[in-house]
Amino acid sequence: MKRFATITVIGRDKTGVVARVTGFLFEQHANIEALEEKVTRGQFGMTLQTSWAVATFDEIAVRRGLDALAVSLGMEIRIRFTEPRRRQRFAIMVTRETHCFTAIMAAVKSGGIKADPVLVVGNRSDLAPLAKQHKLPFHCVPWEDRAPAEKQVLELIDRHEVDFVVLARFMKILSPNFVWRHKNKIINIHPSLLPSFPGPQAYRQAYEHGVKIVGVTAHFVSMHLDEGPIIAQGSFQMRSGMALKDIVAAGQRLESQVLVKAIKLYLTKRLDVYWGTVKEV
Repeated sequence: MKRFATITVIGRDKTGVVARVTGFLFEQHANIEALEEKVTRGQFGMTLQTSWAVATFDEIAVRRGLDALAVSLGMEIRIRFTEPRRRQRFAIMVTRETHCFTAIMAAVKSGGIKADPVLVVGNRSDLAPLAKQHKLPFHCVPWEDRAPAEKQVLELIDRHEVDFVVLARFMKILSPNFVWRHKNKIINIHPSLLPSFPGPQAYRQAYEHGVKIVGVTAHFVSMHLDEGPIIAQGSFQMRSGMALKDIVAAGQRLESQVLVKAIKLYLTKRLDVYWGTVKEV
């Protein structure tokens, strides 16, 4: 029997962090099964997947030691105990459009998405009745001041033990501080074939540029707007005489399909992000 945990370390970059954390875990008889660390703009982040044989595991000593290490390093260190074979839990973030949320819930109900939605967060209250219909807790978090809003959402994610987050046409930008804590665990759908037409008016830009193929992109959210590693894409041919509203309607149908496909791919645990590119392994 083993106990499994995910440990995250976040803070300003400094020398010796990896050695201090891994050294402590070695002292606590931990097996480090995976480790990923990155420094961006002076911000250090590290995620470790660890396990212990039950006979050698002292949870109190591990928690106390990590708390002391966080103070000593001046960094945020969190540990979350997990069970590798349990179903994943995910949060859905929305604004006012319903099509992606509805498609996700239909795929959950049919068994196409083998994971459990446990939380819906909206920066508006428009989708509260729909969340209630699906018996999901809905939290309206106004986004006028991003820092406290993100702090509240991060607390909700921790409280509900969320494994990954889906942005189902959530129309607000997440800060690097938020994204860093859930690296390659936030899936977004964007209404263009990235890297073309980033930003909120992608369909209008495609229409005004007279492109012949319009598409959508599901990607992991990164610290750069609409530039995260691409998971899945879809497209449709622009027909002669299509008005902007026709393009939007066709695009929204495709958004739902591609977002659901991306979630399914993520859940296969066969996606690897290497130098900013998603590869199936």
